[in-house]
Amino acid sequence: MLKNIVALLVSGSCTVFAVAQEKPLKSVYDPQALFAPLFYTQNGGTVRSANGLPGVYYWQNRADYKLSASIDTASNQLSGNEIISYTNNSPDPLNSLWLQLDQNTYQKGARSNYFTGRQPADFTSGYQVESVEAGYNGNVSKADFIITDTRMQVRLPKALSAKGGRITLAIKYHYTIPGDFGGRTDFAKTKNGKIFEIAQWYPRMCVYDDMSGWDTLPFLGSGEFYLEYGDFDYSVTVPWDMIVAGPGTLQNPQEVLTPKQLERLTRARNSDKTIMIRTPEEVTQASSRPVQKGNLTWHYKMYNTRDVAFGASKAYMWDAARVNLPEGKQSLAMSVYPVESAGNEAWGRATEYLKESIEIFSKKWFVYPYPTAINEAGVAGGMEYPGIVFDGINDKGKELFWVTAHEIGHNWFPMIVGSNERRFAWMDEGFNTFIDIFASDEFNKGEYSPKRDSEYAPGGGNPADEIVAAMADPNTPVIMTNPDQVAEKYRHTITYFKPAFAMVLLREQILGSERFDYAFKQYTEQWAYKHPYPMDFFHAMENGAGEDLAWFWRGFYFNNWKFDVAVQDARYDAAKKNLQYTLVNLDKMAFPVMVQVEFKDGSSQRVKLPVETWMQNASVTLSLAVDKEVSAVSVDPDAGLPDTNRANNVFKVR
Repeated sequence: MLKNIVALLVSGSCTVFAVAQEKPLKSVYDPQALFAPLFYTQNGGTVRSANGLPGVYYWQNRADYKLSASIDTASNQLSGNEIISYTNNSPDPLNSLWLQLDQNTYQKGARSNYFTGRQPADFTSGYQVESVEAGYNGNVSKADFIITDTRMQVRLPKALSAKGGRITLAIKYHYTIPGDFGGRTDFAKTKNGKIFEIAQWYPRMCVYDDMSGWDTLPFLGSGEFYLEYGDFDYSVTVPWDMIVAGPGTLQNPQEVLTPKQLERLTRARNSDKTIMIRTPEEVTQASSRPVQKGNLTWHYKMYNTRDVAFGASKAYMWDAARVNLPEGKQSLAMSVYPVESAGNEAWGRATEYLKESIEIFSKKWFVYPYPTAINEAGVAGGMEYPGIVFDGINDKGKELFWVTAHEIGHNWFPMIVGSNERRFAWMDEGFNTFIDIFASDEFNKGEYSPKRDSEYAPGGGNPADEIVAAMADPNTPVIMTNPDQVAEKYRHTITYFKPAFAMVLLREQILGSERFDYAFKQYTEQWAYKHPYPMDFFHAMENGAGEDLAWFWRGFYFNNWKFDVAVQDARYDAAKKNLQYTLVNLDKMAFPVMVQVEFKDGSSQRVKLPVETWMQNASVTLSLAVDKEVSAVSVDPDAGLPDTNRANNVFKVR
């Protein structure tokens, strides 16, 4: 991404020169295709407004969870009990309920095996559901359920009533925690003990919404999650010598922490510098735990969230520092990691990275809502959940900063703005990759700037040129492709890089920073803890910025249309002090373009041509009053547009 995100708005008249081409440039541009009407196929309604914001009758269902789990560290088995309190706020009676059983993706017969190519050794038996009971109107009975791959349907004897009907589900289960093949959830060995990264560890309610009804796409791996919001009360029982790093508020600190650790945490809550809670020397000292036998239960509560995950290990070092939020609010940033990851060149700065990323995102977009944020070192190597991120145990320096900023940034997209990751991965990965730019630019005065997200120039380069290289393959999918359909070779380009660059184009080239920031912040605030879809985002940006952007969504999101603008001709009449120049749009895409005129005295002048320049024709001839001799004319002088051929952008005046 670009180090500085500045709108290229230059006032004043401009002059442009070009040398006539020997042959006319051939164009395939069709303005009728790019600017075709009726981009939106549905009108706004009372649930989702045409202005892109939740309508006056917007609704979503709610799932509150009471969870308890224990981990057998010898067999690597997690046993759990959960009670889900589910509220149907929809206008529809529900004859059945659907839940996600993501651990079933590791079964030998899972659909995902045909998608991921999992090896024979990389299997577990998935969820072993021992019992399911439903409580409705005070009556509790054994539930009628069926499990299909990574989904479970609970069939109700009587429909759950609309507009406020409530039901509870009590589920008892166990499963074997996958090893490092788990990807997002796993256990791995260190010299001082196993590290457990526990996610997707309880049956979770599928979303029922106004767009799809029940969203029951199976979990295949690339498409991530779509979840309801609610309050979580969860307890984790582990051997006495383990630390459980869980998001939310710890309810029983006196039971699971030593007096020294409690005192250090108090100091950390008032310190901008990182405070050690458990030192490397203490990791192997039994006295760093309040008891030296049996098990301990860690009890947490987390409110208004869509999920919880946690880490657990006896190998954890632990440090923390205060997070300063707008309006005097505060949070606590913490990192847990093994001694192998210690040192300021590695995880010794992890809490610093976490703290400042949260402060930057909170100041720019939306205030971080949770009481704690945790950076956990393991082998998941870059995975996000509300209030906790799993980052790479071997990450160091800029890589650790970048992954920390990116993963905690997911607390804004999609943890706060709850888009559907399983269908529209670009709405979390792309948005988050975009806001990473600000964290990289601002952290420690740009210590790790600029952040690179393109494999086409990992050490630096122009992102506009990088996206051209990325789009050179004609088989590259479009942004709107279902994430599970995107082959791994294209995944980063289409899910992360192109949608993030699209946001840069909107902010720098199309809308300008002031209009973009207002519209995007309004979108974020209005859809916080709700479920926006792509058309909501498109509408919100158009209404917030006051711009019809259907041409941009059509060409850049629904298609991979390329852009190539050229200066065809330029003639300067010294007597009339007039410059006449011709621009040609050679490919299918269009953008507003900056034209720069360079004078023989070394000065220059710019004019910004709006996208309407291309609404009727592929070629335009314009006049400009100038009072000095011109030496050259160029388009897109800052190389901010994804122009496939820059060789025709600059012309010397004869």
